[in-house]
Amino acid sequence: MSITFAIRGDYIQLDQLLKATGLCESGGAAHAAIAEGRVKVDSTVDTRKRAKMKPGQVVSFAGETIELVAG
Repeated sequence: MSITFAIRGDYIQLDQLLKATGLCESGGAAHAAIAEGRVKVDSTVDTRKRAKMKPGQVVSFAGETIELVAG
């Protein structure tokens, strides 16, 4: 399934994105998922919890795909 997420401002941190989309219940759960290598950014595993996600990027996690667009 695909989610389109509009970013307000220039970017959103990866951990905040997972929480904002409801794919993780808390920041701690998001940090754990990222640290365990379960999150992909543009088809590559990314373990940076505070990576700056910008419009045009695609994040994959738990069978979901999040497409980032400008808000």
